[in-house]
Amino acid sequence: MGYLMMKVMLMAVVVGVIDAEAGRHHVVGEDRGWDRSSDLQSWSQNRIFMPGDSLWFAYSAAEESIVELKSQEEFESCNVNNPIRMYADGLNEVKLGGVGSRFFTSANTGSCRSGLKLHVQVVPTTTFQETVKAIGPSPSGSVRLSTAPRGLAVGAMVLAWVFTSFMV
Repeated sequence: MGYLMMKVMLMAVVVGVIDAEAGRHHVVGEDRGWDRSSDLQSWSQNRIFMPGDSLWFAYSAAEESIVELKSQEEFESCNVNNPIRMYADGLNEVKLGGVGSRFFTSANTGSCRSGLKLHVQVVPTTTFQETVKAIGPSPSGSVRLSTAPRGLAVGAMVLAWVFTSFMV
C-alpha cells in the first residue's frame, strides 16, 4: 500500500509542476545566448510572448549581467542606473506574468549601446488566438494552441511510473 501511495504522490507532483509551467520557455538568443554576437532583435521579431511564458537568459557571469529597466526611454538611452531588477548568475529565468512591455539590457552601458538589449511585448492570450484566426484555419479547421504541456505531462507520468516501478 505504501509503495502505491508513493507512486501516486510522485505522479501528482510531476503533473503539478508541469501544469504550473504550462507557458513556453524562450531561450534568449538561442545557441549564442545573451551575447554581443547575438542578434536579439531578429531573434525576438517573430516570437509571441504571452503571460505564463518564461525567458531564459544564459550568459557568462564573469563578463555580463542583465538589468530590467522601467521605461522605454531608459532602454533606448541605455540608462542602467536605476534598474527594476539585476541578474548576475549566468543563467536566469524570468517569468512573464502580465501583459505589457518588458525591457532588458546589459548592465554594461557599452554592451547595451552595442545592441545587447531586448524589448519584449507580452500580449494577452486572446490577442494571440485572434491573430491565429485572422491568418486562417489550420487544415483540420481548428487551432490547438497548447497541446505540448499536456503531452509533456503524460510523458512525465509514464516516466515517473516506470521509475518508481524499479524502486522496491
